[in-house]
Amino acid sequence: MAPMKPIIVWFRQDLRIADNPALAQAAATGAPLVPVYVLDDETPGRWRLGGASRWWLHHALLALQENLAKLAPGHAVEPRLVLRRGRADSVILALARELDAGAVHWNRCYEPFAIARDKALKAALAGAGIGAESFNASLLHEPWTIQTGAGGPFKIFTPFWNACQKALAHEPPVPAPKTLRPHRPLPAGDRLEDWRLLPTRPDWAAGLRAAWKPGETAANCTIAAFLCTKAALYGTDRDRPDLPGTSRLSPHLHFGEIGPRQIAKEVSGSSFSKKGLTPYMNEIGWREFAHHLLYHFPALPEAPLRPEFACFPWRDDEAGLAAWQRGLTGYPVVDAAMRQLWQTGWMHNRMRMVAASFLVKHLLIPWQRGAAWFWDTLVDADLASNSASWQWVAGSGTDAAPYFRIFNPVAQGERYDPDGAYVRLYVPELAKLPSRYIHQPWVAPAGVLDEAGVRLGRDYPRPIVDHAAARARALAAFQSLKQG
Repeated sequence: MAPMKPIIVWFRQDLRIADNPALAQAAATGAPLVPVYVLDDETPGRWRLGGASRWWLHHALLALQENLAKLAPGHAVEPRLVLRRGRADSVILALARELDAGAVHWNRCYEPFAIARDKALKAALAGAGIGAESFNASLLHEPWTIQTGAGGPFKIFTPFWNACQKALAHEPPVPAPKTLRPHRPLPAGDRLEDWRLLPTRPDWAAGLRAAWKPGETAANCTIAAFLCTKAALYGTDRDRPDLPGTSRLSPHLHFGEIGPRQIAKEVSGSSFSKKGLTPYMNEIGWREFAHHLLYHFPALPEAPLRPEFACFPWRDDEAGLAAWQRGLTGYPVVDAAMRQLWQTGWMHNRMRMVAASFLVKHLLIPWQRGAAWFWDTLVDADLASNSASWQWVAGSGTDAAPYFRIFNPVAQGERYDPDGAYVRLYVPELAKLPSRYIHQPWVAPAGVLDEAGVRLGRDYPRPIVDHAAARARALAAFQSLKQG
């Protein structure tokens, strides 16, 4: 009897063992497996992984290697993760030929460049007589399965999410394989260290190391802790950046260290109150909606979905952009948000809306500039969610906040950071200001500023733009758009 040909399991945004249908189906065949990850900086073009995402990827791959090794304790050859670099379709096809593989398994990605690449790869593998199977591991419902009554894509979140909940129940999580049969010998691969995913000089990742632990085990611990300690108050605390009220699962979700089916199962099996359940699962719904939009509107990361915004009178303001990026706008809650992003690779969701609104409406800087900065600095940088969220704030998306809805950063700070704890943490030069002035230090009396050790313009900038004037300018720009 001829030996079974090996199956290549191509890991992508699914860096986990449990609920990984590509891995589970391959393992169930009994064939020897070759787990592979390809660092592809060519196919995504400008959407190659940003700096913070590369830091996360390094540690996520280490964690995946450890978990794979645990699944073959009796084998002389561990199911090591083979690392290769280059155009993923070319690398995978060449590896399949090198191994005389029987098939390649992977879980689907939904970025436009990934869809085009995977289609081409399936055709090339078929031409070489090699099987190819892809699976859903990233979404509750794949983008083409949820349609309006007319058979088209949804453009508004609420009817989309209602349709998801009325659709056939999503598949349950797939159990992790108990053992894996590694291929012998495993092909050569790169050393992870040689990819240089981690920063060297300067080492800007100290805050990321303090804030995060990538990997499947950490993801499972994170959701368990959330359901035990935070979920009951999620409905009220999730908008408060000064409170630990969110799940902080977004980077684990993006890299596939946990999947939405697993989250849905954990949530439904917990004592999660209905008051917390609905808003939390709505956030999973927004992630689904973002992928739905990206699939049906592949220009989402580059161009406004509302075509009239192509003529919007944006400003070229490099100084304003730099002040925003560095957290030096003079508006404490905006600056706290931007510094949290830089220090930890993450920003509270409410603060993402406030910071994004300031850039596109107070400064009239194109949303694409902000999306690009987030792409490089977020550990949870996800093309669908990042693009859809920025278009929502800018007013140019399908289910967008009206452009004339302009967040007042002072009011937002006073409402969602009432004691100024969030600002004090990330803008420590203002830490000694009384709470009544923490969100607008420019109105504090000179004696209060002196006592707090704050000299505006030296220790902390004055506002780079007046809110009332910026609001009027933004509304005038929007009105000009409406008038053609």
